[in-house]
Amino acid sequence: MSTATTRANRTPPARTGAATNPAPPPDTSRSSPPSARPSLPSLTGLRWMAALLVFGLHVNNFGYFGGYAGHLVLWGFGAGATGVSFFFVLSGFVLTWSARPHDRALGFWRRRIARVYPVHLVTLSVAFLMTYTLARQPKPTASQALANVLLLHSWWHPWWQTLNPVSWSLACEAFFYAAFPLLFLLLRRLGARSTLALGGLAVVTVLVLARADTHHWWTSQSMYTLPLARLPEFVLGAVTARLVLLGRWRGPGLEASLALAVIGYFLVPQVSPGYPATVCTLAGFTVLIPAAAVADLQGLPSLWRRRRMVRLGELSFAFYMIHLLVLRAGTNLLGNKPHFGILAGLAVTTAAFTLSLVLSWVLYEAVERPARRLLLRRRSRSAPTGEREPLPSGREETKTVSD
Repeated sequence: MSTATTRANRTPPARTGAATNPAPPPDTSRSSPPSARPSLPSLTGLRWMAALLVFGLHVNNFGYFGGYAGHLVLWGFGAGATGVSFFFVLSGFVLTWSARPHDRALGFWRRRIARVYPVHLVTLSVAFLMTYTLARQPKPTASQALANVLLLHSWWHPWWQTLNPVSWSLACEAFFYAAFPLLFLLLRRLGARSTLALGGLAVVTVLVLARADTHHWWTSQSMYTLPLARLPEFVLGAVTARLVLLGRWRGPGLEASLALAVIGYFLVPQVSPGYPATVCTLAGFTVLIPAAAVADLQGLPSLWRRRRMVRLGELSFAFYMIHLLVLRAGTNLLGNKPHFGILAGLAVTTAAFTLSLVLSWVLYEAVERPARRLLLRRRSRSAPTGEREPLPSGREETKTVSD
C-alpha cells in the first residue's frame, strides 16, 4: 500500500448543469502522458477511510474497550480487515490510470521502490528496536527478519506476523508491482468486452479461492495473506480503470456504490473469517473506486475530495505502517487487552490515534517525500535527455491519484 496524491486545490471545479453521465475523457494510454489525465483526489480521501477501518480493527483486537462499548467497537470495526482489500483494488486502479504507455518495467519498478521502500525500512527499523527494548515483543528469527526486509514474508505463514505485521500487505503489493508491466501490456491490447471478461475471471477466481479457504482445501498457507490469492483484487482495480479510460464504465453512482460497499462490509460477520470476507466487499469496492473517479472527472459532489480528507489520505500510507507499532508499544503501559470502560477506552484510543497521526506526518514529511524525491533525482540526473524521471517539486507537486 502506498500513497501519491493530488493537492486538493488542483481539483477540477464542479460544472454547473453537468450531465448525469457525460462522456469520460478519451483513452490517452496510447498517445498522451499520464499528466494529461485529470486528477482524482477522491481516491486519496477514500484511502484514509480504509486506513481508519484497519486502525479500528486493531483497537478492537487490542481490547481497549470492555462491556457494551467493546461490543459496539466489534460491530463497527470487526470487519476492518477488509480495508486491506480496498487498498488492493485501489492499487490496481491507480497504477493503470497513471501508467506511462512507453515506460519500461525497470523505470516503473524504480518508482515503486522509491515510493514505498523508505517508509517500510524506517518502520521495520522501529519494529526491530522495539523487539529488543520493550517487554512482551516477539523476537524474529534470521529468516523472518530477512523475509521482512525483502518483502517476501506473506508467502509463508510462519513469517507473516513478525516485526511490523501490517507490512504483509506491502509484500502482496510488491508482487503486484512485479506483475503489473505484464498486466498493463495485456490490458492495452484488450477491447472493452475482453477487459470485462478478464474482470469476470478475476471475480470467479476470488469465489473459488474463498470456497477453498472455507473448506481448507489448501492447508499449508492461508489464502488471506498469499499474494497470488490477492492478485485478482488488484486485477479488478486495473480492469475498472481501463474501462473508465475507454469510456465504457457503466457502474452505479457514488452514493449507490458507497451503500453497496457498506452493506457488504456489515455482511462480513456472516461468513468465515479471513479470505472469504473478500467476497462480501468485493462488489462494493470494485464499483466504489471508479464511481469516485468518475465523480471527480465529471465535477460531481464528493465528500472524499475535501481538502482535509485529501490531506489525511496523503498520510494514510505512513499512518497504516506506524499505527500498529504504536498500539504494540502501548501494551507495556496498558497491559494486554485491558478492557477499559467507555471513557477510559476513548481516552487511550484518542491518545494512540493522535500519536499515530503525528508520527505518520513525521514519516511523510521527513522520510516518504524527501526520500522519493532524492531517489528519483539521482536517476533523473543520470538519464539521457528525454528519458528523465519527473521529480516531485515540494508542496505544489501534482500527481494523478493515490496508490
